[in-house]
Amino acid sequence: MTIQNDAAVPNTHSTNHLTNTPDNDSNIATEDTASEEQAPLRLKDRFRKFLPVVVDVETAGFNAQTDALLEIACIPILLNEEGVFYPGDAFNAHIEPFEGANLEPSALAFTGIDPTNPMRKAIAEDEKTALRRIFKGLKDVRRTEDCRQCVLIGHNAHFDLSFLNAAVLRTNSKSHNPFHNFSVFDTVTLSALAFGQTVLARACKAAGLEFDGKDAHSALYDTQKTAELFCYILNHYPMLSNMMHAEPAKEPSADNEDE
Repeated sequence: MTIQNDAAVPNTHSTNHLTNTPDNDSNIATEDTASEEQAPLRLKDRFRKFLPVVVDVETAGFNAQTDALLEIACIPILLNEEGVFYPGDAFNAHIEPFEGANLEPSALAFTGIDPTNPMRKAIAEDEKTALRRIFKGLKDVRRTEDCRQCVLIGHNAHFDLSFLNAAVLRTNSKSHNPFHNFSVFDTVTLSALAFGQTVLARACKAAGLEFDGKDAHSALYDTQKTAELFCYILNHYPMLSNMMHAEPAKEPSADNEDE
């Protein structure tokens, strides 16, 4: 059963028979205020103007500074008018190892990625081209949702963020990068809280989501599964009673920093 945000649930006890007369001004004002309070919660308000984006990377090792970034996939998380979170469209790329990159044989064996495969090389992009294409797509979504910045969601999120940040520096793409430099939402923590599980496959199983181990260690597949898991947790666990209690601070738009 999906539990919606309280702000998205209409008030069935509102008065609809009032006439627009001076005597009813106070009642009308009260009714208008109630209508505003019942308006569906917008994505920008739910995460303080952050656009949550699930990210997964496949790499040729664990060192973000020396080991190659081989695949990246990003899926923005959106919110419909009924207050239900759902995965948006995916942005993904196969990436050519940067010049001088280390390729750990054990890491390649684990992921099953062969950087020299002719079919892979035919579709792979260099880091700069891939990142800027993906960043542009995410910025379009962010602007549509009137969000200030993207925040990375991942399963062991700081691993993915470290490789993303390293690639941004290598490609001189800082001004194009829509992501916060260090803030993340980690589904390992959320899964431990919700299910007592920390492994992605086991957390998905606990949530009743399909997970095919044969497709694991593909950036796109793992991102899709993590996005489904993140949405499941958000949609099934209500916020605490003091949600949105603090008045949000006004923060400048990031649009001027994008150009």
